[in-house]
Amino acid sequence: MEKKRIYILVKTYPTISETYAELVCTAGILEDGSWIRLYPVPFRKLDLEQKYPKFSWIEVETARNTKDFRPESYRPNLETLSVVQEAKKKLDWEERRRIIFGNQHVYTNLEELITKAKADDISLAVFKPARILSFNASKTNPSWDPAKLANLEYVSRQLNVFQTVDEIVDEFRVVPKVPYHFSYKFLDDSGRQSTMKILDWEIGMLYVNCLKRAGGNKEIAVEKVRQKYYEEFLKHDLHFFLGTTLKHHKVAKNPFTIVGVFYPPFPSKQLNLFDLA
Repeated sequence: MEKKRIYILVKTYPTISETYAELVCTAGILEDGSWIRLYPVPFRKLDLEQKYPKFSWIEVETARNTKDFRPESYRPNLETLSVVQEAKKKLDWEERRRIIFGNQHVYTNLEELITKAKADDISLAVFKPARILSFNASKTNPSWDPAKLANLEYVSRQLNVFQTVDEIVDEFRVVPKVPYHFSYKFLDDSGRQSTMKILDWEIGMLYVNCLKRAGGNKEIAVEKVRQKYYEEFLKHDLHFFLGTTLKHHKVAKNPFTIVGVFYPPFPSKQLNLFDLA
């Protein structure tokens, strides 16, 4: 295994796996700007000092994930994981811009990106939409899949290394299932229209927190999320972190989803000496 230093950009909302328990897909960039995906990561089971926030630097030993053909995918040795530089409490957008965009190509054409993905050249990228058309919320199952929970119980009994289904259900009460799929409809630089789901941890937790503040009123919670992701973020220099799923990478016409959003202020216009003439 090789130790890597990673700047964390992506943490997806927890999902339940048929093989593991609660999992978070994590991705970031190395110091040379190349992407890396870490999976599996049972995030809430990490030690407190290992729980990395977005925009922090971590170090961890990794090995290529032989069960995942996507070039950026690695398996982490979680025993070696350490947070070496936490995200600053005061937002430093210029530093984040420098780290993210310094050695990173920003895609603006979706067809170019999909073509590279189909050639297995890429499965993670920074994307700048030309125009956001709408933000949407569609209802989905409000409960975790009982078939997956039952399968986990079966595996735990066979191997005697996993949690019981009651323990798993109890843990998932702490991380509620978000009963909506959130998505952006947008145009790329060619005018191509696309709709992509947003799987980011932040949007899931925003909904959960808004639901609590709204006294359980789902409509109010969804509206608060829409205000944040549409009305507020459109006033910023919005970029997407896009990623494919292993299941859909080779079969979907567009295998990408939005696994993170980056919304710094628009860069300030630098004073040009010729403007003074």
